[in-house]
Amino acid sequence: MTGLRQNRISFSEKVIWITGASSGIGEALAIRLSALGARLILTSRNAEALVEVKARCAGTVAVLPADLSTGEFSVPQSGGTDFAGNDHSSQTGHPGPASGSPPTKNSFSGLAEQAIDIYGRVDILINNAGIGQRASAEETSEAVLRQILGLDFFAPALLTQALLPHFRANGGQVVVTGSMAGLMGVPRRTAYSAAKHALMGYFESLQVEHTVPGFHVTIISPGRVKTSLSLNALRGSGEPHGKMDAAQEKGIPVEVCAMKMISAIARKRKHVIIAREERLLWYLRKWAPPLYHRVARKFGS
Repeated sequence: MTGLRQNRISFSEKVIWITGASSGIGEALAIRLSALGARLILTSRNAEALVEVKARCAGTVAVLPADLSTGEFSVPQSGGTDFAGNDHSSQTGHPGPASGSPPTKNSFSGLAEQAIDIYGRVDILINNAGIGQRASAEETSEAVLRQILGLDFFAPALLTQALLPHFRANGGQVVVTGSMAGLMGVPRRTAYSAAKHALMGYFESLQVEHTVPGFHVTIISPGRVKTSLSLNALRGSGEPHGKMDAAQEKGIPVEVCAMKMISAIARKRKHVIIAREERLLWYLRKWAPPLYHRVARKFGS
C-alpha cells in the first residue's frame, strides 16, 4: 500500500527547505522529493556534501550552507558562488563584491529571509538537522550538553519562529524530525533525549496554539534508522563516537524512513512514529513502567 500511495503523491512546484540535507534522512528526503517535483533548498554546514546531494537530485535545487548550531551564519553576497552552487563571478551584468570581501552575517531571521529570496517563498520547512550522543549524564560536559540542545532543539525552534510571519501570510507546513528518544528516556542519550523531548513539547504546543489558516505542523518520531547518526554522535568530551552501532546498522533503511515521512507530510499528519522494537518499548513505558525501566537500561548500547 505504501508504494501505491507514493505513486499518487506529488509536490510539483512546492518549495521545500530541508536542513541536515547533506546525509542520512535529509539526503534521502531531498532525492525523493526532487523526483516528486519539489523545488528544494538544502542546508547543512557541509557545503561540498550539499553540492554532491544536489547532483543526485532531479529538478531545481539550491544549496544554502549554514551551521545551525551557532545561530550566526555566513551568507554569500551577490557574485561569486550563488545558493545553487554555481559560479557567477565571471558573468557580465551580475555585479559582486570586491575580491576577498567577506560574506555577510545573519541570524535565524536573516537566514530565513535568504531562503525565501531564493524562490520567492518557502512552502514546507523540514527541520531535520541534528546530532546524537553516546555518553552518560555524568560523562557529558556542559559544552556538549549546550551543543546538542543548540542544534537539536534551539535551531529548529528558532528557524520555525523566524518563518512564522511568512507562513501566516502564505500558509505552509513545518516538519520536524524528532525521535523515539523524545517520547521516552534512553540511556547514554540524556542530552539528546532532553532536546528531542523539548522538540516534541514545542511543536505539539505550536500545533494547538496557532490560528494560522493553511498552516500545518508535522512531527516525525523515528526509531533507529540506518544512517551515520552513531558515527557522528558526540562523546562526553565532544569527540565523535566514530563507530557504527550494531543496532543502528540493523535500523530501518533510510529510504524506507524517507518514504514514510513523505507520506506523512503529504497527508499533513500531526504525529507519526516510524519504528520497530522501539515502539514496543514505548508501549512498555505506558503500560508496564517497572518492566520498561529494566529493559530500557539495556537499550542504549
